Amino acid sequence: MTQFFVAYFRVSTARQGQSGLGLEAQRQAVNTFAARHEGEVLTEFVEVESGKRNDRPQLAAALAECKRKRATLLIAKLDRLARNVAFVAQLMETGIPFLAVDMPTADRFMLHVYAAMAEEEARRIGARTKAALAAAKARGTVLGTHGRELARRNVETAQAFAMTIEPAIRSLQAEGFATVRALTEEMNRRAIPTPGGGKWHLGTVHRVLTRLAA
Repeated sequence: MTQFFVAYFRVSTARQGQSGLGLEAQRQAVNTFAARHEGEVLTEFVEVESGKRNDRPQLAAALAECKRKRATLLIAKLDRLARNVAFVAQLMETGIPFLAVDMPTADRFMLHVYAAMAEEEARRIGARTKAALAAAKARGTVLGTHGRELARRNVETAQAFAMTIEPAIRSLQAEGFATVRALTEEMNRRAIPTPGGGKWHLGTVHRVLTRLAA
């Protein structure tokens, strides 16, 4: 029996939405998943909005369409919904089924865990940026343009590493290591280098995947 899906994609900026940056990767992941499971994507909704905001008109429309068509909401990655545990929990309470391609077998407990990880990562990024700006100010650096430049360089460094490691990750995904946990274990088994030279952890792999999707 064919399973019907309604796809939901989110990009953080209008520039990403117009250029397809991040959007095409999400669409490819969703369509590949649907085809692999002999499903059909009935329609798609695209939101240009920060993951911090909970007012999502396109998500509301997607959920209404799921209810009307008795379809499952399909997203490429959990953090495309939100980096917010309460938001994900509220979505679960609607009773409308949803699947994240990067964790299709996750139960309610694991979805809460991954949402908590994403929320904590967002908090840590903010804390690291504030600490770096405070240290720069203590050294006498005039903030403003310099502070924004420091934050931008930190992001670019992390993004550059993610792009460097992407071929290895895509190769593992093609071999069937589709979940964050499976990727983490296999990357450690194959001794693929991490940014800090240690072991891969679920949170580290999740952050890299998030940067690649964005």
